[in-house]
Amino acid sequence: MRFATRTFLWSFLPFAAVLLGSFGSIQKLVEYTVRESLRSSLRQTHRSISRVRSKSEIQNSRFLKILGESATLKAGVQLLRLEPKSAAARLTVEDQLREMCNTLGFDFLLISSPQGAPLAGVMRIGEQLAAMDTSRFRPPQTGYVAVEQRAYQVVSTPIDQGDENIGVLSVGERFDFSDFSTPIVLAHKGSVLRSNVPGASPEEVEAALKACAENQECEIKLHGEAYISQPIESNSFGGGYVLRSLQSVDSASAPVQAILRNVFWIAGIVALLAAMSLSALSSRSIVRPISAMISHLRDSEKTGILPEFHLELARAPEIRDLMDSFNRAAASIREGRQNLHRAYVEFVGSLASALDARDRYTSGHSRRVSEYSRAIAEALNKPAAKVEEIRIAAMLHDIGKIGISDSVLQKQGGLSQEDRALIKKHPAIGRRILEGVQGFQDYLPAVELHHENWNGSGYPWGLSGHGIPLEARIVRIADAYDAMTTDRPYRRGMSPEEALQVIEDNAGIQFDPDLVPIFAEIMRRIERASRAAAEGEREALSMQHLTEAVNGAMLEPVAIPEGESA
Repeated sequence: MRFATRTFLWSFLPFAAVLLGSFGSIQKLVEYTVRESLRSSLRQTHRSISRVRSKSEIQNSRFLKILGESATLKAGVQLLRLEPKSAAARLTVEDQLREMCNTLGFDFLLISSPQGAPLAGVMRIGEQLAAMDTSRFRPPQTGYVAVEQRAYQVVSTPIDQGDENIGVLSVGERFDFSDFSTPIVLAHKGSVLRSNVPGASPEEVEAALKACAENQECEIKLHGEAYISQPIESNSFGGGYVLRSLQSVDSASAPVQAILRNVFWIAGIVALLAAMSLSALSSRSIVRPISAMISHLRDSEKTGILPEFHLELARAPEIRDLMDSFNRAAASIREGRQNLHRAYVEFVGSLASALDARDRYTSGHSRRVSEYSRAIAEALNKPAAKVEEIRIAAMLHDIGKIGISDSVLQKQGGLSQEDRALIKKHPAIGRRILEGVQGFQDYLPAVELHHENWNGSGYPWGLSGHGIPLEARIVRIADAYDAMTTDRPYRRGMSPEEALQVIEDNAGIQFDPDLVPIFAEIMRRIERASRAAAEGEREALSMQHLTEAVNGAMLEPVAIPEGESA
């Protein structure tokens, strides 16, 4: 993000925070007002329903008393009491009840004993009136009953013969949700039996109502929409049945929220334009010089060279002080980096010299391997930084031999199996020596893996092919060549031609077959350059001569094999 943009944002954010806080507070206030209005509206609706139903119940109770005085009905009840197991008596009473239902339009009629045991009853299924199986359920005399997925609202009246109560007549009507102007849910002990909430199944409504305490008002979420739910206390059915009304808060507040959003959009745009103008005017004198500094610093990130700022670019005294302080710090850092680099190079050379000084036969081995490796890397057209990395890694490739006893390294004659096993540990020892030194991590692959063979027969891990890092494959060839052309206590060194022939014969076995031809051409050019000198000077050829010969023997850039890493 640009500095100018950040400056603007920091100028605008406090104002935006106040704006958003105000909007949030007003929105919460609107939601609270809407909720309270909905609660009040629901309570008023419930009271209206209660008054209507109270009048209806009074009328129904008077009508039921008239039904309870029916002489025919009383005769049927007496017959059932005398012959409770008589199918004919039951059928007679059921026929009477059917006639009443058809005449008066009831959906449910039931005769019960004074103790409440059901004796006979009928209920409407579709357009037909069917006899009830009174042995399967015991409906309440007042309230609500569910029979075969149908809901009935029940009221009862006693049937008296003189002063004696001979039974109870229960009358039911199908429970009709259309009587209610708001969504209604009918539940029994937490399970939703019926619901007319639009777009929601009874199962979804039941899951949403789990958090509501029984007979308590609550708020629920249904399909991401907020609802207020209140129990309709005037319709108390008993037996665990609860009738709840639901009202959507979001739907009720949506129009007001839409108006608020429009108002705040306009206010926000106006505030944004004002903040943009003010921040642009106030930050111009700061942004321009600091942006110039940032641009120079980005360029220095690519080059690695710290810039020096011209103080006349800044008008503000604070910015000039900042530039001047940075220039002084940059000068100190540049000087420190130069000193560190010199010490670093001297340290690397000292490590290699200390190793080679242990054995007169291997004197100069690390430096020669380093120069051969550098020549191969340059022939591969590697970047200068990568070439230098490979050169130093080759210089350190045998650093692990510091941990090998002189009695083994300088042993006259051939090495025993134990000696060879000990020497094979030097790559791992070298890695342990260097991995704890900051800045040496890039050299670890060549130090640890320069004895891995192309065909997987090397050590310490038995890697093969391109699974071996490129720097380790380069050092493998350079190290083998110098070892074969150097005298050892137990043998004389090979001639360059013989050593090259061995390397070429082992291309694809020990050595990378793509690198062997490159190295062979480099060494042949070095050999041709050496022959131009007087015969016999080869043994006294200094490292400077070798370096010059390598530099003059560079090949054209070579394509990197497919899959090869840099």
